[in-house]
Amino acid sequence: MSIEKKLEQLEKNHLAAELGGGQDRIDKQHAAGRKTARERLNDLLDPGSFVELDKFVTHRATDFDMDKQKVMGDGVVTGYGKIDGRQIFVFAQDFTVFGGSLSRANADKIVKVMDLAIRMGSPIIGLNDSGGARIQEGVESLGGYADIFYRNVMSSGVVPQISAILGPCAGGAVYSPAITDFILMVKDSSYMFVTGPDVIKTVTHEEVTKDELGGALTHNSKSGVAHFLADDDEQAMIMLRELISFLPSNNMEDPPIKPCSDSITREDEKLQGLVPEDPNKPYDMKEIITTVVDEHNFFEVMPYYAENIICGFGRLGGRSVGIVANQPAMLAGVLDINASVKAARFVRFCDAFNIPLITFVDVPGFLPGTVQEFGGIIRQGAKLLYAFAEATVPKITLITRKAYGGAYDVMSSKHIGADVNYAYPTAEIAVMGPEGAVNIIYKNKLNPEERAKAVDDYKTTFASPYKAASLGYIDEIIYPRQTRQKLIQALEMSQNKNKPNPPRKHGNIPL
Repeated sequence: MSIEKKLEQLEKNHLAAELGGGQDRIDKQHAAGRKTARERLNDLLDPGSFVELDKFVTHRATDFDMDKQKVMGDGVVTGYGKIDGRQIFVFAQDFTVFGGSLSRANADKIVKVMDLAIRMGSPIIGLNDSGGARIQEGVESLGGYADIFYRNVMSSGVVPQISAILGPCAGGAVYSPAITDFILMVKDSSYMFVTGPDVIKTVTHEEVTKDELGGALTHNSKSGVAHFLADDDEQAMIMLRELISFLPSNNMEDPPIKPCSDSITREDEKLQGLVPEDPNKPYDMKEIITTVVDEHNFFEVMPYYAENIICGFGRLGGRSVGIVANQPAMLAGVLDINASVKAARFVRFCDAFNIPLITFVDVPGFLPGTVQEFGGIIRQGAKLLYAFAEATVPKITLITRKAYGGAYDVMSSKHIGADVNYAYPTAEIAVMGPEGAVNIIYKNKLNPEERAKAVDDYKTTFASPYKAASLGYIDEIIYPRQTRQKLIQALEMSQNKNKPNPPRKHGNIPL
């Protein structure tokens, strides 16, 4: 065969691989409001940066006449490219080929880019759109999933792993995303569940739709499985690009520093009166956060789940930071099971990837009640305590108002290793609120006048940050308007922090 013919054959193969399951199936994908694997990669990566691997791989199955149905690429597009000039490894499942189902050959392609990502120290992003295991291949397909799960675990805390669920994700397919650091889902077009509505109806006789069971809203607001919610495929790719901008490429690097045009000495007068005088009056903690971060840009993680605690990324003086904050506007900012677990996972992610932690505290305690106790609030709340205590990244804490009881300790207090602890003049650090404390101390022996005086005395002693400051538990009581400048100063001071934990294989977090 002449060189021209060989080049022609190469061109034909390229076109065939790029067409996936054919134009009809591509049209169906578009009609469902979803993009194809290659279109998604074009939106995700810098233009012209994608390098494809294993483009001509086909499956090796022969049962059920599968040897007569071969498509180059075999239902997954894999390779590497760049986001803002930084190297990223990717795989995108192609629903137009066998419903994106996982074959042995297809799994080998994914395993190859996962191995490369960990070897090269680069993040990996998986765009999931798959009908699950390829039934015709049986245990080979299941083995492929297990190989992927194993690499997810080995990569955990070494390189960032991000999953976008852009279509169906069922059965064993859900466990790879579940191990990754962040899961993004798309409204109305993606869903995740271990068993589908039909199986549930057969086994438990419950009637439930796919969306109610495992849709994007369900997993973002009820189960806490997903971290982000996008309106469509295009917005999903924009969100992934923004998320990556806050993260380092691997656990041996620091997050990228962005040029900062926002003055580091900027003062905001509105912060002076943002925390209400009435300790029972709510306010929106996000107002403080968005006021102090660079360009007022705060990228929230899990915004629809456990809204009594806020987690997310921002920048201070160009440096990436992870922010954890109680939200007094929701359940008074109380810590409950869901909030503890949400924040604990976020804290551990930031610690694994050298992202400093800023904690804003306004917490009246842990949520009381049988539902919480039977659900294991002791064990679940201990996860957050464990995560903060274990973290060795710079930790800066600001108490804006209430810091009561064990929740004061848990929210990155000086005692569990915070490097710098600030307080507003409105801070109250005590075992409990004044009314409850007086009831316990005096056991209802006081007349109304004496009781009122005792409550006032307790407020004077504890409903201010000066007692904690006198003991060195608070490093500085700051003017609220100077919050941004003070946080940046503390961040600069602690940027070369070096604190190793005792040597061990790994701790035993109370899971």
